[in-house]
Amino acid sequence: MPNGLRTLLAVFHDLLAVAAAWLIAFWLRFNLELPEPHDEQAWLSLPWVVPLYGAIFYGAGLYRGIWRYASLPDLQRIVLTVGGGALAVPAMLFMLQLPVPRSVLVMSPVLLIMLMGGSRLVYRGWKERRLALPANTGREPVVVLGSAETAASLVKDLARSPQWQVIGIFDDNPGHHGRQLHGITVKGAISELPVLQPTLQARRAIIAMPEADHRARRRALEAARTAGLQALTVPSFDDLASGRVTVSQIREVELDDLLGRDPVQLDTSGLRGWLGGRVVMVTGAGGSIGAELCRQVARYWPQRIVLVETGEFALYTIEQEFRQVFPDLPIRCVIGDVKDGARVRRLLDTERPSVIFHAAAYKHVPLMEDENAWQAVLNNVLGTRTVAEAAITAGVEKFVLVSTDKAVNPTNVMGATKRLAELLCQALQPESGTRFITVRFGNVLGSTGSVIPLFRSQIAAGGPVTVTHPEITRYFMSIPEAVQLVMQAGLMGRGGEIFVLDMGEPVKIAELARDLIRLSGFSEDDIRIVYTGLRPGEKLYEEVLAANENSLATPHPKLRVAKARGADGELLSLFDQWIREADQPDAGDVKRVLSAWIPEYRARQE
Repeated sequence: MPNGLRTLLAVFHDLLAVAAAWLIAFWLRFNLELPEPHDEQAWLSLPWVVPLYGAIFYGAGLYRGIWRYASLPDLQRIVLTVGGGALAVPAMLFMLQLPVPRSVLVMSPVLLIMLMGGSRLVYRGWKERRLALPANTGREPVVVLGSAETAASLVKDLARSPQWQVIGIFDDNPGHHGRQLHGITVKGAISELPVLQPTLQARRAIIAMPEADHRARRRALEAARTAGLQALTVPSFDDLASGRVTVSQIREVELDDLLGRDPVQLDTSGLRGWLGGRVVMVTGAGGSIGAELCRQVARYWPQRIVLVETGEFALYTIEQEFRQVFPDLPIRCVIGDVKDGARVRRLLDTERPSVIFHAAAYKHVPLMEDENAWQAVLNNVLGTRTVAEAAITAGVEKFVLVSTDKAVNPTNVMGATKRLAELLCQALQPESGTRFITVRFGNVLGSTGSVIPLFRSQIAAGGPVTVTHPEITRYFMSIPEAVQLVMQAGLMGRGGEIFVLDMGEPVKIAELARDLIRLSGFSEDDIRIVYTGLRPGEKLYEEVLAANENSLATPHPKLRVAKARGADGELLSLFDQWIREADQPDAGDVKRVLSAWIPEYRARQE
């Protein structure tokens, strides 16, 4: 039905309700018998009352809502609007000198609220019953695990789902046991699911715990596994709060859900003041970290984001995403190499960014260890130096270097080059107004070069899943969390600091592989884990200098400042000389020079 016709019908309905309430009030006033001359009063005043209420309703915007979704705010709007009419009608009748009993002036608004609000409630109930699917339409029975609040919202949303039929809820709050939410019974605690499952005939469980920590989600997942159910989950709390998704968008359980951490508390107003209305440049914008930096920066509506990337397809991909998700945000997509000094200087002179997030780097440890060692120096160190000096010349306010935990006591070329890049930024700091801030963090789930995509492809191929060592551990966080903390550190930095992120507890890669195998619906009998030995340059354990004796606290609970050795004053000139004089040195030469400049660097002996 066209919207205009719907509005006309709604107006016609409400005008009829006004007339009915007015006449019924007269009828009730005289004990269901309307004597003369009061019947004449009722009919003479009606042509004035109905148009007056109609004008008030329309002027108050009463017809912008949709009856199918009528709710408490709509009822409040009706009460306020009818209340306004209840004041206007006596004034109008007084001016027209039309006598009306005072009890009618009191009763008619009450009756009108009941008629208008009740009809909308009845219509919504009728619509929802029509849209609700009967139980025998072939929908798959599922149980919901989680708090009553989230479960109630999910059950309500899934009532119209053609795929799922909720047959039971499990909630750890004993006060909810045996009660019903939208007609679905709370069967008991989540731990009781394996015992009660045989009576439920469900094959899947939906974990509706977006606000819970990862330990609670893991317990729910284990209960579902023990009961022989495939586990699904609702989106994360951050996704729900952002409005990007709704609670009914069911998905499979991911590793992020099991390794989850407490939400990052951001200084939103500070970030908006820092980034809002300014030009922000991100190097390596097509990579996993760089792309997420662009997305997070976009939330604060900068004047423009300059996306710098050397890979054409990666830049095209993030450009298309921004055209769709942020169509009104100006962006500049630049193909460019951070080692190209002329290109970088011209770009900064043209765009004049206030903030640069430098995420461009080679990060894959084994690839950078031998044959590509010199390229790691050129990209990770010379590229950083080139952009940093151009930032000084262009008067950039802040330069944020995205570093890595592998720069702590490095045992590989990649980590050593990132440590050297940190030192060069510190050496440049006293010479400029540009403030250089470094942020270190560990592995991020799903990033380019992460073990997670590799494990997924190995599982999809039927295995085996390869792990280098049974005891190898790494720190993990999600890409959005890492990027949020990079931005927070950039806001807090005053120049020269090396911020270290709280990476939480280290995770054994072998346990990660087992979790991923189980989440994929297999067991270790189906998909084997094979240990292949440490790769070139690889550590058994990573360090992030997050310990109290190695770092200083900051006002943010997830950020600390590393008490790291500062840069030698001659380092800049020595590095320049090396770049000028070196002629494609081999990996051994590269490692020797890096060892001389970075005493903590110890190349792992094969």
